Amino acid sequence: MADPVQQQAPNSQQPFEVQRMGLGGFLGTVLYGVGVSLGLALLWLMEIVRNTVFRTLDRLNIKPRRRGKASAFPPGQPRKRPHAPASS
Repeated sequence: MADPVQQQAPNSQQPFEVQRMGLGGFLGTVLYGVGVSLGLALLWLMEIVRNTVFRTLDRLNIKPRRRGKASAFPPGQPRKRPHAPASS
C-alpha cells in the first residue's frame, strides 16, 4: 500500500487555480466579516461601560450589597424524604 504523502506529492506540482466567487458568496463573506466586527466592537464597548461603572463605585466608596449568607446546607432539621423501594 502506498504512503498517502507520496500520493499527494504529484498533486502539489499542479498549478494553483483560483475559483471565481459569485456575487452572493462575496456579499455573504463581507456581511459575515462586518457582523463579526460589530459583535467584537459591542463586547468592547460593554467592557468599557462595565469598567467605568465599577471605577465610579470604587471612587464613591460604595460597598457591594451583602445578601444573606448562602449555604448549601441551611440550618435546621433536614426534610424527611420518602424512600423509593429498592429494585432488585
